[in-house]
Amino acid sequence: MAIKLYHCAQARSMRCVWTLEEMGLDYELVTLEFPPRAHHKDYKQVNPLGTVPCLIDGDVWMTESGAICHYLVDRYGPTPLRVAPDEADYPLWLDWLHRSDATLTFPQTLVFRYRDLEPEERRLPQVVEDYRLWFLGRLRVLEAALESRDYLCSGRFTIADIAIVWALHFAGRIGIGEAFTPNIQAYWDRTTVRPAFARAAAL
Repeated sequence: MAIKLYHCAQARSMRCVWTLEEMGLDYELVTLEFPPRAHHKDYKQVNPLGTVPCLIDGDVWMTESGAICHYLVDRYGPTPLRVAPDEADYPLWLDWLHRSDATLTFPQTLVFRYRDLEPEERRLPQVVEDYRLWFLGRLRVLEAALESRDYLCSGRFTIADIAIVWALHFAGRIGIGEAFTPNIQAYWDRTTVRPAFARAAAL
């Protein structure tokens, strides 16, 4: 049975599409209008959360984008996108992979929700500004990490980069241009010229 991925254009599921494209795996993509829980009521029969991504691979069912990327490189490798436990940067790879959501995209989602998604009467400018600054503050560690390296781990492009670059992609979409400090801008430029990024961004 082919891998099936439920996706919304430019959403967090783009990380999974990018990983699939980098690995050259066969998959079926089901693209939904965002937010799927509002536009596709029957989708909750697939994913009761009503969110994307949702990956189905035989008996495997997953909904967290970072975990899906991790599963794909473990299940369908070998691939340079994976950092193995016996590599020196393995703990760093895991940290960046999980930091992408726990630290970076969490404040971004609050900016997006309370500036763009909520009805006008429920929008909260103070929340938007506070969490925009939270995101920028947390991003300083990325700027510092890229001072001496082209990629985050093991001297090569991995799914940690996919996870973090998507957070930068989202920052650009929601107008947080201050995220693109010099080292981060150079990192963005060298990662987003990859053909698999272009394919994922177009889907």
